[in-house]
Amino acid sequence: MNRSVLVDDTLRSAVGLEPGGVDREATGAAGLLASRFAVLELAAVAVGAVEDAADRLRIALGYEPMHTALDLERIAAAYQSDRLLRIDGAAVDAFAPLSGFFAAADGWVRTHANYPHHRRRLSAMLGIGDEATRAELASAVASRSALDLESEAAGVGALLVAVRSAAEWSSTPQAAVGDGPLVRRHGGSVGSTIASRVRPTRRQPLRGLRVLDLTRVIAGPVSTRTLALLGADVLRVDPPQVPEIPWQHTDSGQGKRTATLDASTPRGLATLQTLSDEADILVTGYRPHALERLGLRGRDGLVTGSVDAWGTTRPWGDRRGFDSLVQAATGIALVEGEDGAPGALPAQALDHSTGYLLAAAIVDDVAAVVGGGDAGRSSVSLARVGAALQRLPRSEGRPPSDLPGARCLVTHGAVTTARPGLSAFDDHASPAAVLGSAEPQWTPRS
Repeated sequence: MNRSVLVDDTLRSAVGLEPGGVDREATGAAGLLASRFAVLELAAVAVGAVEDAADRLRIALGYEPMHTALDLERIAAAYQSDRLLRIDGAAVDAFAPLSGFFAAADGWVRTHANYPHHRRRLSAMLGIGDEATRAELASAVASRSALDLESEAAGVGALLVAVRSAAEWSSTPQAAVGDGPLVRRHGGSVGSTIASRVRPTRRQPLRGLRVLDLTRVIAGPVSTRTLALLGADVLRVDPPQVPEIPWQHTDSGQGKRTATLDASTPRGLATLQTLSDEADILVTGYRPHALERLGLRGRDGLVTGSVDAWGTTRPWGDRRGFDSLVQAATGIALVEGEDGAPGALPAQALDHSTGYLLAAAIVDDVAAVVGGGDAGRSSVSLARVGAALQRLPRSEGRPPSDLPGARCLVTHGAVTTARPGLSAFDDHASPAAVLGSAEPQWTPRS
């Protein structure tokens, strides 16, 4: 049995995007990204937004648009890439033992402890020791209020949220993040040199442009991976103090170079500033104002995109967050659950959708500059994408789940990953490089 999705202005408007793209129809198995929520539709809209933006840029550059069809199975594979990833034939565990749902005295909480520094903060907060087991964490949480735990976690930088219904979330001040446009524009800056630096082809309209990638986890890396697919030279820079989870980079780092740089030192900050000054596009995934506090100066003419979890305004604007936590706090987890226990979407769909939507916004900003406009600044929030998903029509039940097939996978050496979600590309330009394997400097422009 097949299922068809039509990405048109009606669906774009329902999600919260401005109309103006090409109608794109695609068909795939009914169980792809199976959920009570319209996850497959959201995914198709997000990937379709990149296709639309790339075609608008092609037109601005004097090329014919490609009008590429959407491939729902390829899109689903890109969204579920962590489930499909194989390293030496073995699957990976997407969540660490102390990450997940736990019953509190008056409800449920969701934790995130995949990174060692987050695990340490959570364990210290609960007084259970850094090597605590899942059962010990469950015991520490069971007698306490979910909201009290959430408040204490926010105060110490641990990652734990109370599981709420949509109605409970809507009564919080932070729920206002779901209002307004899905992609937020924050004005632009003059003086961009993108038009003179781009060396496009029809297939890769971003060729010649430099992207400084200061993102981590999923949403930001998906965005910059997409820009690399469209021809950009992407350099990812990570701090040595907080290393990325290796398999996570293997899953989303294709087509990029990757360097390590300690920007907390004067020399490291100076190098990062030079990289930013010589870049055309800056993509960030740190909490609001983190780079300004570090001392990194912006400049006119730099196209900028950012992702965040909860928006940029108080009371939650400074809190850390991940897709799984946003699902839990905003009501998605309770709808996806069974028998009174919360559940999760079939993929980190808020992360992936945020990444594609931000990539689309950045490509549109480049097109604006090529057309004589100003460089733009765009942002997308996981919580805002979650609100958009909840506004779409839902299913009464959940169809049987189908994982994408082998045609959606590609193998390089010991690593098997999902092919790109953009169906015109059979593969990325290169597999993910070893983290930190490049020098923190730009290569000559092609």
